[in-house]
Amino acid sequence: MAILTVLWEKWIEFKHEWLKITGTAMISPILYLLTFGLGLGMDKVVDGHSYMAFLIPGIIALTTMNASFNAIGMSLNVQRLYEKSFDNVLASPTPLGQYIIGQMIGGSLRGMYAGSLILGIAYIFGAPIQVNLIFFLVMLLNGMAFSALGVMAAIISKTHADISRFSTFVILPMTFIGNTFFPVANMPSLLKSVVQVLPLTHSSSLLRQISYGEPASLASFFIMVVYTIVFMVVALIKINISKNL
Repeated sequence: MAILTVLWEKWIEFKHEWLKITGTAMISPILYLLTFGLGLGMDKVVDGHSYMAFLIPGIIALTTMNASFNAIGMSLNVQRLYEKSFDNVLASPTPLGQYIIGQMIGGSLRGMYAGSLILGIAYIFGAPIQVNLIFFLVMLLNGMAFSALGVMAAIISKTHADISRFSTFVILPMTFIGNTFFPVANMPSLLKSVVQVLPLTHSSSLLRQISYGEPASLASFFIMVVYTIVFMVVALIKINISKNL
């Protein structure tokens, strides 16, 4: 019931704010498509594919990440620090594990919505990519991982500015170096070793492999599952610590 309650809250929020949510989700990715795809990459070839075919999966991955993280991190941070409605959750008999899973599912669905919008725009641009059920499963998994990270960030943050700083120092760097706009192979060795462990790097790789019609890497899929579980467990620990203060 706790999971359904959280999902119902997310649905009501989406129903009343869907136009703003849609517009916010589309602006940055469209600018990336216009600037990098149509502006700088029209005549570029990456790994034997057009740059546009390389770029679209990366943009979908980062869009899913941003939408999922912001849908949970920003909202929960406001509920905890200003509305104080999160205190009611802590005081109630709500199973905190279910609460976090509900947040993760709600955030991932928001991320999948944003990613699907970009996928539709990509087809309008004529991007030659393939999509199947596993493609959407990776989007869902990516969204769940960063939704759990959003819960953790919201609990750790002591002010609303802290959640913005978290986005600046954690989410924003991954947006540009997480195998999104250029191949990891082109990076300096030291930076490459760091980037190769980032969750967005693996979700971008998985979406790109599927869109190329290649087998998806089981190793990358496993790493994404591990990140999702770790973020969820850490978020649960942080909420329990907060509840027992």
